[in-house]
Amino acid sequence: MRKRTRQLAIWGGFGVIVVLFLAAFTLAGPDVSAVDSPGGQGDPTPTPAADNGDIMTVDDRSSRLRAVTASWGTNWELHSVSYDEILSGGPPRDGIPSIDNPMFISQDEAAEWLSDNEPVIAVEINGDARAYPLQIMTWHEITNDVVGDVPVIVTFCPLCNSAIVFDRRVNGEVFEFGTSGLLRHSDLVMYDRTTESLWQQFTGEAIVGDLTGTELTFLPSSIISFADFREAFPDGVVLSRETGFRRRYGTNPYAGYDTIGQNPFLFLGTPDGRLPAMARVVTVSYDDLDVAYPYSVISEIGAVNDTQGEHELVVFHTFGTTSALGDAVIADAEDVGATGVFDPYVNGERLTFTRQDGVFVDDQSGSTWNILGQAIDGPLTGEQLTPIVHGDHFWFSWAAFKPDTIIYQGEAE
Repeated sequence: MRKRTRQLAIWGGFGVIVVLFLAAFTLAGPDVSAVDSPGGQGDPTPTPAADNGDIMTVDDRSSRLRAVTASWGTNWELHSVSYDEILSGGPPRDGIPSIDNPMFISQDEAAEWLSDNEPVIAVEINGDARAYPLQIMTWHEITNDVVGDVPVIVTFCPLCNSAIVFDRRVNGEVFEFGTSGLLRHSDLVMYDRTTESLWQQFTGEAIVGDLTGTELTFLPSSIISFADFREAFPDGVVLSRETGFRRRYGTNPYAGYDTIGQNPFLFLGTPDGRLPAMARVVTVSYDDLDVAYPYSVISEIGAVNDTQGEHELVVFHTFGTTSALGDAVIADAEDVGATGVFDPYVNGERLTFTRQDGVFVDDQSGSTWNILGQAIDGPLTGEQLTPIVHGDHFWFSWAAFKPDTIIYQGEAE
């Protein structure tokens, strides 16, 4: 059965991915409300919008976009992107329901249905550590939460493999976010329920509506295995499957989507050919440059001690975390590993690292560190590397938003 599933995925045909996407959100039972159904919308390319400069009128929206959003309260006269870049992804607004009142359980309770190798989004703020399993986030894409007294939005776009966490305070007001049902460059377009402005998940920027140009603050997070989360945060909690919705948690509705050679879903541009479209990359952005570290390179090295311009950093990779977008059963998927990106300085000294047996050892003190930058053995036990906001994305999506990205080629001989 697994072989057959993989063969279907490798077809790479647009129609196959459409079926997979819509199948992901078929009603799971009679208790699911009608708002959670996909809505049966098609996805033709919109008519290109007229070019009236940075601000266009509501009439410049494509006829398709007008039909999908006719009842919305969004101010369509303000926007920073062309409307011909925005497509309907199939489900209507909130058709993929956000989790707005998340419940959490203990790690032992979660272990009854969450395998050690399954990926979770790990977030720790002010000593409050929480894991958001991708087996849940794949079906909801957005969780509105408060972590360590900070209002956050935890997001995951399966089509781009992008897990990003933001502070959801805007101009001092706490906002709640939902899925708009729209995509841009195949990436999730969110909306806030206060102004109904549209926000790009990848950039955290409002792209349509009254708040156009406003940016959310990125917060550090990592996709790691449940086992790594348990080891790093023994008192951490896990998002419960009791979400108020019935879904096939633990299964992957996008089976085979991450196959190299696969075509991105509803991506209108030409993928940057420097890497395969679905290649996984660790990404870092500074004000003056963007850098991508291909998994194919860093998985071999293990610990990349790097300097980009004036920026010093270390990139960790360790195995033991499965893909959320490979096999139909997430726990059975390929081991793609997990990553972490950190400032390498501790007490004013720059440390350099090597990967040894799945952990990391610094050359200066011989201390051992885990994937979350915690010193767990040796003279520096108890120290914490400062995390650098990073992403684990498919290359095509990162390159669409960051076309001038530098690709790390490996260590010089």
